[in-house]
Amino acid sequence: MTSRADRLKRLVRLQGQIKALHETKHATHVSRAIAAKQEATELLDSLNTASPLPGLFPDIYNRRIGAAIDREHRENRRASIEAGLVATATARTNIVERAYRDAFRLEKREFAEKEQLENVERKLGDHK
Repeated sequence: MTSRADRLKRLVRLQGQIKALHETKHATHVSRAIAAKQEATELLDSLNTASPLPGLFPDIYNRRIGAAIDREHRENRRASIEAGLVATATARTNIVERAYRDAFRLEKREFAEKEQLENVERKLGDHK
């Protein structure tokens, strides 16, 4: 049977992986939002320039600009949700790390006390 400290140590590792997953998802959503905003800006700039192509198909450009803006908003919402999950995972990781340190110290102290008790028993046994 594994000790409580060992189980908590594995849980700390798992919580760290979960936190890293949410951080990665957050970064992905942020980068997608930035890319969508950049696309919308580029399309809007090309629509506003004297280029002949956007003048021929303004509806297509307007739809693509709208879709890019919608994508940016959607990705920003997803990034916000992931940021909350990162904060939750961070808090859980901190709690588990604290519990692990406490359990480790307790096991260490119990081991030291047991060792001292055995030393005292040995010394008492030698005197008899």
